[in-house]
Amino acid sequence: MPVLETLMSRKSHNKLVAPAPSKTQVEQMMKFALRAPDHASLKPWRYQVFTGQSLIQLGEFFAKASQWEDSELSFDELDKLKSRPLRAPMVIIASVFITEHPKVPEIEQYLSAGASVQNLLLAAHFMNIGAIWRTDSLCFNRHLMDLLGLKENESIVGFIYLGKEEGKKRLPKHVEQSEFVAWK
Repeated sequence: MPVLETLMSRKSHNKLVAPAPSKTQVEQMMKFALRAPDHASLKPWRYQVFTGQSLIQLGEFFAKASQWEDSELSFDELDKLKSRPLRAPMVIIASVFITEHPKVPEIEQYLSAGASVQNLLLAAHFMNIGAIWRTDSLCFNRHLMDLLGLKENESIVGFIYLGKEEGKKRLPKHVEQSEFVAWK
């Protein structure tokens, strides 16, 4: 499939099953992720890879961090939080590491981290690995960041779920450019 056609067929897939990508595949995806635009070569992105038993630990972190925010969560809500990482055989947590720099504001560093995640998603797609980039309130939960060992100047930008796509592959919806592009 030609490159541009492949790019146009990328779509998030939320039903992901084993096998998880291999270490070699993840290393290959990371090569692409680390090629994102990066003003002043700050390399503001960081990644943590969870698979196997570490997914259970991540679920415990989700529940514990959420309990710190809301001590009245029900057992069902806590169980749901614990099972979130188990929706795929691998979860990669992407974070941004902010460095004070006179020419590179914080927003640029966030954008660079986002571009890095997009490169990771594209690499996964080219390798026929299903992926979805998820965000929710846990991305902003400082307790979770502490449990993950993130520094004060580091924030979560998303949870990337990876695995083999299950079920029917939906085609991306056509987007009318005129709604988003203005020619002057």
